Amino acid sequence: MDSTSKVLLLAAVLAALVLAVAAALLVRLVRARRDLRRAGLPTGPRWVFWGAVLYFVLPFDVLPDPVYLDDIGVLLLALRTLHGAVGHEATPPVRRPGRFGIRRQHRADDYAP
Repeated sequence: MDSTSKVLLLAAVLAALVLAVAAALLVRLVRARRDLRRAGLPTGPRWVFWGAVLYFVLPFDVLPDPVYLDDIGVLLLALRTLHGAVGHEATPPVRRPGRFGIRRQHRADDYAP
């Protein structure tokens, strides 16, 4: 085996490993969203989830598809957004006195589930 074929084999193994990591993150993102929805917790803006899934699936990327590092970054940001949405829900809402007693003040990240 000459050095060129060794380099190509190493590149193929690394590309397969990075693809496996990206696919595992996609599965984790889908499971996290499903579990949060089943628990009745917020999942963050829908466009973040669907944007990350589409970015992973579609071949139009910032980096060519054999290099899935940008896809991994987008999936990690989507997972962070899901976890952040749960963290915001855990904090008590801000309440202000209103005309008819205390009412909830809407935050900028409120949305329909």
